[in-house]
Order: sequence, then structure tokens, then C-alpha cells
Amino acid sequence: MPRQQNKAFRDFLVEVGGISDFTAKFFREGFKPRYEWSELVRQCYIIGYKTLPLVGITAFIMGLVLTVQSRPTLEEFGAESFLPSMVALSVIREIGPVITALICAGKIGSSIGAELGSMRVTEQIDAMEVSGTNPFKYLVVTRVVACTLMLPILVVVADFISLYASYIGVNFKDVVSIDLYYNKVFDSLVYGDVLPAIIKTYFFGFAIGIIGCYKGYFSNKGTEGVGIAANSAVVVSSLVVFILDLIAVQIADIMGLT
Repeated sequence: MPRQQNKAFRDFLVEVGGISDFTAKFFREGFKPRYEWSELVRQCYIIGYKTLPLVGITAFIMGLVLTVQSRPTLEEFGAESFLPSMVALSVIREIGPVITALICAGKIGSSIGAELGSMRVTEQIDAMEVSGTNPFKYLVVTRVVACTLMLPILVVVADFISLYASYIGVNFKDVVSIDLYYNKVFDSLVYGDVLPAIIKTYFFGFAIGIIGCYKGYFSNKGTEGVGIAANSAVVVSSLVVFILDLIAVQIADIMGLT
């Protein structure tokens, strides 16, 4: 048993070292010309636009369920008028960024891991190196940058959709005008609620992109390796999202933003 624990700990350190080295290579290669603008735009379209329906539906259900489930508790204390404020703070600060990041880790992380893993298995990455194309800049840098740019946009859209769903949920029992609802929402929010939530989504997006690319880029030979790359990309990036969120909350607390 101790030998297995030592092996697992050694594998963990190797994984952390590999991802760190891969990240350092991204920063070395990412700022050097030539830039793959057309591929970057294509990846932004794939990651942003094609993920939007899934994110939107999830955000709508999330806002509606959160409102309906929270109402009975607030009614016990005669505080149902605080429902818009409570839902807004919950969605903007934590639920919106984290749930959207987890959805993107599942859809985008697995997609990138499987795509690059398939290219590794079929030796397309090796062929790009032979033909003079830098596969790291073309495949990795574009996908990581696209993830980093698109995730904050998806989170903002998801937040607005959740708040609109919450407005519908509030009107299940009460009649509240949309102007009054949004006045209550925006009166309850300050920059300390919005800014840290947006900033941390850039780190979420970067982590999802870099881990998905790392898993796919160094996928083992064979179709089994592609499946393992896609699966481990989701697991590791989801775990990293939680760790980054914990760090972000602690930093915001130290800075007095909570």
C-alpha cells in the first residue's frame, strides 16, 4: 500500500510538472510572431458561439430553480422582497462563474482533449512539424487564448439569462414589473461583487484551455488514449476550477471585497 501511495504521489508531481512546463512553453511561444489569427477566430466561434446554447439553457434553469427553491425560506422570515437581491448576489458572485466554467470544462475541455488526442494518434501533429508548421502555436496557443477570451463572455451572458429566469420565477406568485425587479438587482450589486467574479473567469478559461490541450497533445497512442485524454481533461480542469475559485474567494476576502 505505501508503495502504491508513493507511486500515486510521484505521478501527481510528474503531472503538475508537465502542466507547468507546458504552461511556460505557452507563454514563450504565444507572444512570438507569426500569429494564427484566422485559426484564433475560428476557435473563438467554436468555443463561444457553439457552447452558448448549452450555457444559456443551463443558466435559465439555474436561475429559475434557485428562485423557486429560495422563496419558501425567505417567506418564513417575511423577507421575500429580498429574493431578487439574494439571487443576484448568488448568481453573479459564485454560481454563474463556477457552473459556466464546469460546463465549459465538460464540453470544451473534453472536445479539445479528444481532438488533439486524435491528431496525435493519427500522426497529424507529427506531419505538421515535418511540413514546417509550428503545431504548438497553431493548435495550442489559439485554443488556450480562445478559451481565455470566450469564458468571461459566456459567464456574463449566463448571468443575464439567470437573472431573467429569476424574474420569471418571482412572478410565479407575485406580480413584479421588470423595471422594479432590475432596480432591486442592480441596487444590491457593487463593483466588489462583479469585478472579482469577472476576473477569475479569465483564469478559469485559461486553465480549461491549457489542461485540455496538454492532455490531448501528449495523448498516448491508440483510441484508448484519446478517450483517456478527453476524460482526464474534464476531471483535472474541473478540479482546477474549484481550486482557483477557492483562491479567488480568499484573495477577495483579504482585499475586503466580500
